[in-house]
Amino acid sequence: MNKAVFFYRQLMYQPCCQWNKREAMQKSECHGGVHMRNRKAGSCDQRTLSSIQIKHRTTVQKSNSSSSASSPETARKLHPRPSDKLNPKTINPFGEQSRAPSAFAAIYSKGGIPCRLVHGSVKHRLQWECPPENLPFDPLLITLAEKFFLSHGLRETKHPYTFVSKEGFRELLLIQGAPEKAVPLLPRLIPALKAALVHLDDEVFARGLNALMQLSVVVGPSLNDHLKHLLTSLSKRLRNKKFKEPITSALQKLEQHGGNGSLVIIKSKIPTYCSICC
Repeated sequence: MNKAVFFYRQLMYQPCCQWNKREAMQKSECHGGVHMRNRKAGSCDQRTLSSIQIKHRTTVQKSNSSSSASSPETARKLHPRPSDKLNPKTINPFGEQSRAPSAFAAIYSKGGIPCRLVHGSVKHRLQWECPPENLPFDPLLITLAEKFFLSHGLRETKHPYTFVSKEGFRELLLIQGAPEKAVPLLPRLIPALKAALVHLDDEVFARGLNALMQLSVVVGPSLNDHLKHLLTSLSKRLRNKKFKEPITSALQKLEQHGGNGSLVIIKSKIPTYCSICC
């Protein structure tokens, strides 16, 4: 009886065990499949994300390059316009500008001014190719003095042209017979002096003021007819304390060499002027 029960229980237990084993295997296979699918899906998502990032970077780079290439500055550099030369924004204030030489510099380089600068240990001097007494004032004196506003003559601001224009003008007025040669040229000299006296550059103004005094010493009362064109700018500069003394000295020179007629003209333009006779 006991053996029969034992065999019966064995027969009943084996199918259950086999069924449990099959169920466990199926579960493990199912779990493994899900895990593999998850891994594949994860790797696929990573590849998709990386490809999206690469495409995004490529798109941004292309957009940046296209925007930079299509920008006005890049287009201007690739295809400069003629008007860019006149546009102050395109000029580098710290770079060397390739400017054409001034008119005075060009004349001096071509030998139009018959003198050369001699460098001394203490000061410079001019060496004339021939005695200044033999040189015609027209056009030499005019060239040294005129068109101050066009960067040449006494308006020239570069060495050695500054020294040549200033010293050449002075030495020509010191030669014998200078009054007879200079007086006929006054109508052409006065506009140049006026341009220098109204210039905003203090150095140019001071140079023009010295030239006016030198001319007054030479031509005397002949300058009175032109004084009214020059005194307006002197009156404005008198407000600057820096030039009050040199302008007063210049006015005294004008009165001294121009006589009573010059005093009347000076007083009409500058009422505060005190005569040297007082």
